[in-house]
Amino acid sequence: MKSWNTEKEISETKPTKRRTVACVEMSTKHLYRRAYSELQLLELNKNGYKQDHSYHFITGGDVDALSYLKTILHEQNLEHCLFSTWVMSAEDILQFEQWLKDGKIKRLDAYLGEIFKNSYTVEYIMLKDMFKKYQCGRIAMFKNHSKIFAGYGNKYSFGIETSANINTNPRTENACITINKEIYNFYKEYFDGIVSF
Repeated sequence: MKSWNTEKEISETKPTKRRTVACVEMSTKHLYRRAYSELQLLELNKNGYKQDHSYHFITGGDVDALSYLKTILHEQNLEHCLFSTWVMSAEDILQFEQWLKDGKIKRLDAYLGEIFKNSYTVEYIMLKDMFKKYQCGRIAMFKNHSKIFAGYGNKYSFGIETSANINTNPRTENACITINKEIYNFYKEYFDGIVSF
């Protein structure tokens, strides 16, 4: 269990209907659901990802968006990873923090929707604290609804495009993983040019 003292920062933001007190604990249900999600993807791709191939998925709400990135991390550590999402949960931030702590991801950039700071106050503060602690990259907020992961490690570069935000969504979702440098460069160039609110 991890908790954050966020009282001062929350009082300086607009009122929100969401929680303003933080006590985050990973539930067994959440951990099992994500583990099941990852196992399904690993089973589908037993031979690993191949250079210049694309992998398309459609799921019935039983695959977590972050699990696609986990399959990449199963094959390699990342020198750089960027993610783009409208929203994300506290559990997802804790997962990123674990990857940073373990050295699975060295540099990380976060691109969030414009609602994130005021509607997900606790999560925003958690994310800011994590980036400050690890000095790992940048956080940018803008009129964003894209759901992207992109990065590279010592084996390959990749891009992941998914209809799901980085949180558990029990609905049909689609995703595509492309393994090549061009897709990584395409997204990195675009997001590098974003001017944050």
